[in-house]
Amino acid sequence: MKKILLSQDENLSFKVSNEMLPIDVQRLDLYFSLPVEMGISHSTLDLENYFYSSIKSHSAYYSEKIHLPLVRSRYISQTKGEKSDYRLNLNLYSYQIRLALDMDIKQALKLKSAGEYYLKTVELADQIIILLKKLRRYTPSDSNLSSYFKNADNYLSWHVEQSFLQLLIKAPESSEHTAEREFLLGVCQRENEYRSNNQYNSKITLDDPNRITNKMRLLQRLIEYGVVFRKETRNLNINLRRLVKGSVTAIVMAFVMAIVLNARSTFTEVTLFLVALLGIIYGLREIFKEDLTTLIWRVIQKGRPKWQNTFTNSVSQQKMTSQRLWLEFIKSGELPERVNKLFNKRRQQNKQAAHLLHFCSKTKVVAKEFLPGYDEIQQQIIFDLTPLVRYLRKGKGRLYELDGQKITQQSVERRYQINLVVVQTDKDQYQNLQRFKITLNRSEIINIEAMTLIENDIED
Repeated sequence: MKKILLSQDENLSFKVSNEMLPIDVQRLDLYFSLPVEMGISHSTLDLENYFYSSIKSHSAYYSEKIHLPLVRSRYISQTKGEKSDYRLNLNLYSYQIRLALDMDIKQALKLKSAGEYYLKTVELADQIIILLKKLRRYTPSDSNLSSYFKNADNYLSWHVEQSFLQLLIKAPESSEHTAEREFLLGVCQRENEYRSNNQYNSKITLDDPNRITNKMRLLQRLIEYGVVFRKETRNLNINLRRLVKGSVTAIVMAFVMAIVLNARSTFTEVTLFLVALLGIIYGLREIFKEDLTTLIWRVIQKGRPKWQNTFTNSVSQQKMTSQRLWLEFIKSGELPERVNKLFNKRRQQNKQAAHLLHFCSKTKVVAKEFLPGYDEIQQQIIFDLTPLVRYLRKGKGRLYELDGQKITQQSVERRYQINLVVVQTDKDQYQNLQRFKITLNRSEIINIEAMTLIENDIED
């Protein structure tokens, strides 16, 4: 069983990634320990709203040999297969280039040595030039196919330029690598001129950063057609909730009507006291109906899956994976024993009062085989922590130090820590357990640190 990968996505979001084989089943349990001082609880966080607004699931074809598959010229030769085949193969090729480039960019940005940094970026540029040449070697003559090619070619050219400009602006300072910088700048300039010569983008679009960026996002989604699966989300408990609400209403109404009929038989005439008594009875009905419905619903839905995602291949309409999801606050006594042990391995000063949030995803791959060149599907779940930092205190503190006879002060920011235990269970009930420490402030995740690992333990 391959271990999950947890990494930062954007400023206040992170993603959990895992790979799955055909006819495979995996379960992921995430246990969040949220410090009480963050202000996150039943009363401040609506779990249903949080799920729909801040938890995103993503499923797509995946290959470990990220630089090799689908980079064969026959995949983008418009002379083989039908129109739909050409679009799919072109998208697979383009998507794979973007995925490989983004991964290599992230690795290059981690390098601190200027020598290693420029060596890596020049090597990456050479690879990208070859891949783009292969793409452009098969420019289709068929007008029905040329639009697909132009969209992919336009996006990849722009994305390559943006990626290398990012590498250049974040490069370590060095006066010894002028030739490498000139080479990389030349790559960016040639791609810019290439798009201009082919009139891929109008001047109005180019002059507006928002328009060109939004256009490229649209083109990115177009090249994901057939590669990234279409998602449909269904609430599994909506009918059950209606049944509970209707049943509670019926029971409360029957009880109230019994009291009303009894009162009417006791008071032979309509008096002010009778009217006041009936008003009190109906008022109590409204109060207890809502409270009773909420109480019964919490008991019934405890431990039940709340949503189901179905991922479908947008080209063949084939169902690929099915995913059931849970999200609920739990008590410390409901933690699995091994998860509790991992939380207890924290240092004493880090053991603070916390609320526990449990997220669970059980994914089943129903497809028996994938497209040629792909042996796995990658599942990603992205968590946006923005709603969780809403109640964090603003501002920065001051740290004062005495240096001889001089007092100095430094500005320090207020940070918080979320402890997270991820449990990965395969179809044979083997488990991987991993604890992470997420350090964040109001504006961004500062660090994600893997703490403790227990691998390939069989579930008791």
